[in-house]
Amino acid sequence: MEENEPLLSGVLVVNSYEPDTDESKEGVASDIYIPSGSEVIIGKNTTKEPKAEYKISNTDTIIHMVKFNIGTGILAMPDAIKNSGLVVGNIGLVVMATICVHCMHILVNTSKELCRRTNQPFLTYSDVVEASFATSSNPRLRALASTARTVIDVFICITQLGICCVYIVFISQNLQQIFDSYYGEVNYHIYMAIILIPMLVLANIKNLKHLSPVSMLSNILLFTGLCIISYYIFQDLPCTWERKTAATFGQLPLYFGTALFAFTGINVVLPLENQMKSPTDLKGWNGVLNTS
Repeated sequence: MEENEPLLSGVLVVNSYEPDTDESKEGVASDIYIPSGSEVIIGKNTTKEPKAEYKISNTDTIIHMVKFNIGTGILAMPDAIKNSGLVVGNIGLVVMATICVHCMHILVNTSKELCRRTNQPFLTYSDVVEASFATSSNPRLRALASTARTVIDVFICITQLGICCVYIVFISQNLQQIFDSYYGEVNYHIYMAIILIPMLVLANIKNLKHLSPVSMLSNILLFTGLCIISYYIFQDLPCTWERKTAATFGQLPLYFGTALFAFTGINVVLPLENQMKSPTDLKGWNGVLNTS
């Protein structure tokens, strides 16, 4: 690759790093790097690094991670197990959870490597994708960097929009069941309109440090609700041998779809890391990611 060859159309190229050694690092291709004297600047990234007083602690990060990973999807787990069987379902949940956490670690490690390649303090989710393509040794992949960024942004928006829609319907229908017994039947769309106001207020809080008390309150209410539900669930349980250990293949798609809905926290890993006081504490066997 020529020294003056642009890695990505519309991306500024200045002042880059030299590889530490001539030999390849483990897990990193040594021939994929920005030419000497140049550096890829992700021009579309308008996210500013938060001020020191706005960065979150490890405890705040765990609170947010628990909140983002445990939501309404956990209430659908009994239905998921029903569609898979007791043995297959429980083993499958452990395997899927392990894979999801492993993918989170891969994402964090990739982000750190790309920050090193591009000399950036941090990268957003779409920045990581664009930089991965832009620093590729394959010219065809480099040409797709901007397209890959757009595709990831669209997919993330669709995913988060779907999750938020589920939350709105879930909250409004539960409020309807409570208040209908006191004030008569009211269309749950009315409750949707009511909860929209506080949701818009919370959505305008961009600093995660300010959202930490809200997430903590949410976690307390969530686990309180789960304890109450568990109290009633574990009464008069049938014997385990009366239930199937494995379901048919036709039911497994329903199981995977329901179970994967509960593992939706990968989208928030990089935003949390970028606002941490000690980002290195996210990784490791006893790091924030594994602990949460």
